[in-house]
Amino acid sequence: MNDILPSEIATWQFLEDTARRIFATYGCQEIRVPVVEKTELFCRSIGETTDIVEKEMYTFNDKSDNSLTLRPEGTAPVMRSFIQHKLFNQDQVSKLYYLGPMFRYERPQKGRYRQFHQIGAEIIGIDDPRMDAQVLAMLSHYFEAVGLTDVSLQINSLGCPKCRPDYRQTLIDFLQQRLDQLCPDCQRRYATNPLRVLDCKSKSCKEATQDAPSVLDHLCDECDTHFATVQQCLNQLGTAYSINNRMVRGLDYYTKTTFEMVTNNLGAQNAVAAGGRYDGLVEELGGPSLPGIGFAMGVERLVLLLQDKKIKTPPPALFLATLGKDAEEFAFKVLHQLQREGIYAEMDFTGRSLKAQLRRADKLNCRYTIMIGDNELSEGSAQLKRMADGDQQAVQLSQLLEQLRPLLDDASTTSL
Repeated sequence: MNDILPSEIATWQFLEDTARRIFATYGCQEIRVPVVEKTELFCRSIGETTDIVEKEMYTFNDKSDNSLTLRPEGTAPVMRSFIQHKLFNQDQVSKLYYLGPMFRYERPQKGRYRQFHQIGAEIIGIDDPRMDAQVLAMLSHYFEAVGLTDVSLQINSLGCPKCRPDYRQTLIDFLQQRLDQLCPDCQRRYATNPLRVLDCKSKSCKEATQDAPSVLDHLCDECDTHFATVQQCLNQLGTAYSINNRMVRGLDYYTKTTFEMVTNNLGAQNAVAAGGRYDGLVEELGGPSLPGIGFAMGVERLVLLLQDKKIKTPPPALFLATLGKDAEEFAFKVLHQLQREGIYAEMDFTGRSLKAQLRRADKLNCRYTIMIGDNELSEGSAQLKRMADGDQQAVQLSQLLEQLRPLLDDASTTSL
């Protein structure tokens, strides 16, 4: 687990603010759910034989001996809230998004922590493949908006409860002939969660499953038509993609369309966003029979990809350097008025010399500096200095706010 320091926070805020802006244009609304849920929620939704439930969840008993778990992912808690509060009665379609921390006890590696953060979205109530395409277009739109172009979309279909069992058995039969070539983890889970073997990063497992049967060859007519229509719609929208028939999801609730946004800049763990359709999950958790599709992005990995973009918190628009008690009192009132108008300004509160104050203004990378002393107060005028090029102009102290406002209004937004 790690701290997010003030020097890093601008990138996080940029990613979160962009998500809010982009997702809102597609009709999504924010939802906030607890970080702790009943353990059974994740066992039912994620699947008891998944790595998350078997090895990675932070689970504990409270004082009433209830088994609770720190949420390892966001979809199940959002579905629980959706069902509990009967959001399906408010609108036939629910478009929700969330931001926040998740928790998994797994080996820390590049871009992965035991407390990590996700930005995700869930669309509930529509099984039309055009919605799959729109969700993928929204995800691609987001990556374009944050300036990440070296990311590509991969899609696959995992079938449905009608066609997946036959494929699952076909895959088990295939893997059984190659058990001695699989890593210990895959030897353990090949009979209970065989699809995960296809996603293993072990070299021996990759080689052993090179010619594994493809799920796309075992889809029923409904799933096959759905997947073909998703591709057709993506082409229509101009959203680039490739098909990866080895892509699987680690959670049991996924059906039909699955997808990942991948990059070559993070090593073996190359997915920065992933998701898919989960048409049976709401009903499985006790709600009505409603289809759904969603995704989640790992914020830490996005931050790593943006580390060269130099996203910074904006510097102060103005530093008020003062000399003398009367000048300090005047500047203090001006500072308050500027801040009330949403303009980031600073002044000295430690009694430093004028020279030290100017050094402080330079260190803070202030856009402008104004020096106010007793002489300036008596004359009613001071010099405003633009720090970038040293240009100076006289400003009247009696109309200081009116003259400063047009210069400083554009200096309070996050810069890229």
